[in-house]
Amino acid sequence: MNDILITNGRVIDPASGRDEVANVAIAKGFIAAISTGRPRAVETIDAEGKIVCPGLIDMHVHCREPGHEEEETIATVSAAAVAGGFSTICAMPNTHPPVDDETGVQYVLQQAARAGLARVLPVGCITKGREGKELAEMGLMLETGAVAFSDDGDGVASTGVMVRALQYANMLGAPILQHCQDPDLMTGVMNSGAVAVRLGLGGINAAGEQIMLRRDLELVERTGARYHAMHVSSAGSVELIRQAKERNLPVTAEATPHHLLLTDAACMTYDPNYKVNPPLRTAADVEALREGVADGTIDCLVTDHAPHSKEEKELEFGLAPFGIISLDCAVGLFARALIETGACDWVDVIRALTANPALAMGHKATGLGTLAVGAPADVTIIDPKKRWTVDVRKFRSKARNCPYHGWKLKGRPVTTIVGGKVRFSL
Repeated sequence: MNDILITNGRVIDPASGRDEVANVAIAKGFIAAISTGRPRAVETIDAEGKIVCPGLIDMHVHCREPGHEEEETIATVSAAAVAGGFSTICAMPNTHPPVDDETGVQYVLQQAARAGLARVLPVGCITKGREGKELAEMGLMLETGAVAFSDDGDGVASTGVMVRALQYANMLGAPILQHCQDPDLMTGVMNSGAVAVRLGLGGINAAGEQIMLRRDLELVERTGARYHAMHVSSAGSVELIRQAKERNLPVTAEATPHHLLLTDAACMTYDPNYKVNPPLRTAADVEALREGVADGTIDCLVTDHAPHSKEEKELEFGLAPFGIISLDCAVGLFARALIETGACDWVDVIRALTANPALAMGHKATGLGTLAVGAPADVTIIDPKKRWTVDVRKFRSKARNCPYHGWKLKGRPVTTIVGGKVRFSL
């Protein structure tokens, strides 16, 4: 007998090209069948009028543990993830200490197992201490359970270090996830432009993102290594990635809700919740990113969930840390940015939250991002018509640095199943 039968839902599985009304049977933690039949099951979930899709994957999450558990823990971020429909998250390594060896990877996996909610896939540092000087023990971290490598929060500035990182990662068959930002041009606190001038705040020029990205794409062409551009924020970067894909380079890219919805005009309030890195840019950049998602230039949708304590985010704009949280409300935000604007449909959005991130991570994510029979039973059920209001006081995340409080959204995950177990139900 099956453990769970999900009935009458619109089953969308971009990895297998499936988009049909069907029933999904789950047994012993795996997808047992997808059909119009109604096999017996211990539990039945009626998904009529809802979307049934592979468990959502967020490739870019800051868990803050170890080191800053007052901001977030692996347990609380896992709770936020499943509440937001995410069965899998990738944990960024810019913790204290950084995850730059096998011990750090083991710690993340142990804490995730203890939480018992979402799958938490560790991302290891590219360089020791994230200092950009000497390669970390990438091979040992991969053997222990890391899925990719990144110095997120900082880009790898040294061309020599970056080419060695690409060569080594290529040998290991793992992707490099790059925070594209030339540190010499990282001198401000918001987007460089008229709004920054009016506010009297230092600007961060989009050229800093594009210069590092352009360099890296040339190195990718020379090495053949798999490369993922994180939190792309500018029209120029979208075009560089588009050209790289036209040359068949092994490049993927991601975009966040805030870069798809907000512009630097939001900073006119001096609210530090709008302070992010890379910064909110212009309306033209937002439109270019939406077009990039629509045409496949931008493969993945991520949150870049970056929690901070209330005390930190209550500092004045120039002194407050960068970061927004959105795991709890991301699906509704992506729906507003991409579906309600007509840029994409639900199939496009789900592809960018399931099949594409699994492909970007490579063999370490085998079986994730699909509802194929025999795949792990990670399933998200979304009510695309559900209207709701964001209330940060009800977030499962420990943090509250979210600028979307009070936003009225349409579309919300109502059930998250991980490994055949219901981990969240609205």
